[in-house]
Amino acid sequence: MKKAKLVLEEGSIFTGELFGAEEESAGEIVFNTSMTGYQEILTDPSYKGEIVCMTYPLIGNYGINEDDFESFKSHVNGFIVKEFAEEPENWRLKKKLERYLKENGITAINGIDTRALTKILRREGTMRGIITTDNSSDKELIEKAKKAPGLSGRDLVSQVSRKEVEKYGAGNKYRVVLVDCGAKDNIKNSLLARNCEVIMVPASTSVKKILDYSPDGVMVSNGPGDPEDADYVAETIAELLGEVPIFGICLGHQLLGRACGAETYKLKFGHRGANHPVKDLSTNRVYITSQNHGFAIKEESLAELDLELTHINVNDQTVEGFKHQKYPAFSVQYHPEASPGPEDSHYLFDQFVELMS
Repeated sequence: MKKAKLVLEEGSIFTGELFGAEEESAGEIVFNTSMTGYQEILTDPSYKGEIVCMTYPLIGNYGINEDDFESFKSHVNGFIVKEFAEEPENWRLKKKLERYLKENGITAINGIDTRALTKILRREGTMRGIITTDNSSDKELIEKAKKAPGLSGRDLVSQVSRKEVEKYGAGNKYRVVLVDCGAKDNIKNSLLARNCEVIMVPASTSVKKILDYSPDGVMVSNGPGDPEDADYVAETIAELLGEVPIFGICLGHQLLGRACGAETYKLKFGHRGANHPVKDLSTNRVYITSQNHGFAIKEESLAELDLELTHINVNDQTVEGFKHQKYPAFSVQYHPEASPGPEDSHYLFDQFVELMS
């Protein structure tokens, strides 16, 4: 394997081996604490613009299968692992991880100390970086890392949202328009399993076109980037409030909040993994959730709005869910469809169906 370097904008440099595509990659470096589910993570559009470090040390041990894709291709800017399995073993195995990364043009680095990297990201916060085989001086590489694109200031949603309308489950009882800001497939599948017809539309779809479908409900999906850069979606949601029940997930949660007047901000290192505890304030029950986000809603900005806080993160008390006090609309910051992760929060899809009925 070729020697490669992972270079962070604050000056840290890790040396490892290149696998996957043999191209330099740049982006914002984040970490995910999931022990499994790397295939779903690689194909989650919410990771657009990010280089993902897996904290679990052995990745690729069950290969790539045909069932666990969350979209039609990989969206990460790069992939970082301690060790990848060269000889995976699983009854669903179709190809090795390395081959999949090469086919999808994803640059990855193997053999670095992912624990040390994660500690840096927790201490300093997420930062820009590069994976490279460039033999330039450390100073030159650090300058290159500083110039890597960040998440804010560019519309990543438009880069991952579908361009055409797609329909599923014709004839089912409830009709849901799913606004695709980078939707994972299992959001659609969770709706189909609850007798919903799903009409997936581009994030830029107008209010008129959405209402022309005569939906029983509208869902706003997850997606990448800073919610401030997708305020055109928030403006659409604001016009839909009171017209139809609305359910927001992850970025959709942030955009629903902004549509109602709430403020958003960037977290120091975000929440990414399948083991984040969230308390439902209506029952005081704690659910273990799957999460992937680097931005959140300011709790203090909810105070003067018609929004009721419904869920909080047990670890850092950040906003994990709210509902509108006047209109049939609610959202959660985490992923109730999981994939990967626990299925504790599937009940939220049932609540959405009840709202539509």
